[in-house]
Amino acid sequence: MNCAKKLYEFMAGKGVKDPQNRIAVVTAGLRLGASRMSGSDKQTYYKMGTSPETADSAELFAESLTAGGCCHGDLALIEAIGSLRGFYNLVEAGVPFPHNRLGSYVGYKTDHDPYERATSAGPKTSKFMSECLQKCVERYGMAIFDKQEAVELITTGQGDSKRIVGLITIDKNKLSEGNYGVTLFHFENLVLAAGGPGEMYKTSVYPKGQIGMHGVALRAGLAAENLTESQFGLASIKFRWNVSGTYMQAIPRIFSTDAEGKDQREFLADFFPAMSKMATNIFLKGYQWPFDPQRIENLQSSLIDILVFNETQKGRRVFMDFRSNPLGNSSMESFKLDDLEEEALTYLKKAGALQDTPIERLAQMNRPAIDIYKENGIDLYSEPLEIAVCAQHNNGGFSVDSWWQSNIDRTFIIGEMAGTHGVKRPGGSALNAGQVGGVRAAEYIAHVYGPEIPDYKTGPYKLDIEKGLEDCLNKLENLCKSASGLNALEVRKEIQERMSNSAGHIRQIHEAQRSLTEAIKLYRQIQEKGMAFTNRGEMITAVQNEHMALTSIAYLKAIVSLLGQGGGSRGSHLVGAEDGIEIHPEIKDKTTGKALKFKPENQDLRNSVLQLQYDPSVEELFTTRTIPVREMPRQTQAFETAWRDYREGIIFTRSQ
Repeated sequence: MNCAKKLYEFMAGKGVKDPQNRIAVVTAGLRLGASRMSGSDKQTYYKMGTSPETADSAELFAESLTAGGCCHGDLALIEAIGSLRGFYNLVEAGVPFPHNRLGSYVGYKTDHDPYERATSAGPKTSKFMSECLQKCVERYGMAIFDKQEAVELITTGQGDSKRIVGLITIDKNKLSEGNYGVTLFHFENLVLAAGGPGEMYKTSVYPKGQIGMHGVALRAGLAAENLTESQFGLASIKFRWNVSGTYMQAIPRIFSTDAEGKDQREFLADFFPAMSKMATNIFLKGYQWPFDPQRIENLQSSLIDILVFNETQKGRRVFMDFRSNPLGNSSMESFKLDDLEEEALTYLKKAGALQDTPIERLAQMNRPAIDIYKENGIDLYSEPLEIAVCAQHNNGGFSVDSWWQSNIDRTFIIGEMAGTHGVKRPGGSALNAGQVGGVRAAEYIAHVYGPEIPDYKTGPYKLDIEKGLEDCLNKLENLCKSASGLNALEVRKEIQERMSNSAGHIRQIHEAQRSLTEAIKLYRQIQEKGMAFTNRGEMITAVQNEHMALTSIAYLKAIVSLLGQGGGSRGSHLVGAEDGIEIHPEIKDKTTGKALKFKPENQDLRNSVLQLQYDPSVEELFTTRTIPVREMPRQTQAFETAWRDYREGIIFTRSQ
């Protein structure tokens, strides 16, 4: 939405009289997707520091983004430089970020953040952003095509001359029509902003149905980077919501039950020596979130993620209960706030959160965090909250240059689809990256490619588009064979279970390789047999499944390639190894039944990025290669030369 808004404004600034007629927004659902439907306790927006007493700079900001490795320095610096521009644009659009009576947007620390750069409009920050920017688009009069399910991208040319010239969708309002509601969009410039493939995992905090467009984009030839770097964290599963921040800082009781909700156990107590240590780690899980294998040893906060996962692997269910403080075992003292370690106790004192119960402390620190569950049928005052370790964000995505242009000219990728984050990212930096990337793409399109609208009926790509349409209709006919032995709903379950088991936060190379082989087999079966479904609505599921099946191959291929290079535990995934570091004798490897051991990070790989590209001629359908990270540019230019380069358009040179 912001990219469309900025593109309109850039074109209007260049004297284009009808920019609203040259831009279209195409979406599977205006009220769907992670931006509109996801959040956490106080969903964070990460920007350059604006607290009056905290000094900050773009280079320091970029160093935070690149600290975990595998992150291009030019992209990090651009995200830093553009962060305040993006933030104040949101403020002017109406997003209610809080400021004090002097006008300062006071910040706070988030995960992997050494400064107070974070701000928030509450648990619905990205929802407010989406709604406010949509209103801008509507006010400018741009067309929004809703309920369009992406099926295929039409390409023309080869090598450096390759272009994407068409998008084929199914209009879900016209499913009952004879041509399945197939719709063609033809364009000169394409911006992909369809989020991450969250539906690919069984345990996921993404909104249900968050498919993304990775399969469509990969098949069109777009190169991907860092697909290995997904992010996992604790989240509620009845209502999908991240339980980071104040949910953990309130220090609730965490316990497990059997499958029927009986046999309550204080399972954390068996792994911590004292209540003070256990309770402090529950607190720290709030801003040392998500799962981080660097925070397991020596009883650190990510041990909690491992212990929660360990319980669910046994078939048990795990709950957070805000009505009760943590309970221990017979050797532990009772919970007392004064016994907390200094970091936790100081924070709670500063927040005025020294009440007797977790729900009172949560209400003091962040009342909207309680309200969001109430709005979704869960009363934290009267019931516990079931949680699990869930897929939460994809730090990898598609390759982009410094203008967020992909390896195919005139196709830009922004938001979670863009692989700009590297191994670790400060919480909330994804929202900033999407805003900055959208501005960069819009600026380049407006100033370099211009506002011309193509007519495929008279243009040079007429035959390519017509053939693409014909091939797509034939593909839909073949895909949707009701006599197929593959059931659309069962196929989805198979993909999700495979990805959570082999591409989740705990990985083994032999299991990932086996899953890769199985994923390729399933994809080829889909191509040959199609999928059975009982109604036209399930046809959409079948189309999405084909995309997800190919996407799962790409992710598993990337994981196998990285582990084959000697990749160890990093980011938000732990790599099992028989000769590795033992976590605890009672935490078992699910495949061997022995004590789970993990391989430390291979830091030699921090200066490289794993790139992947579709190649139907090879058995595994994708090839990979390792490329060096691009270094951070140094800002040494004099004002006069910068002014000249801006006037003459020299700034719009590409770098990759």
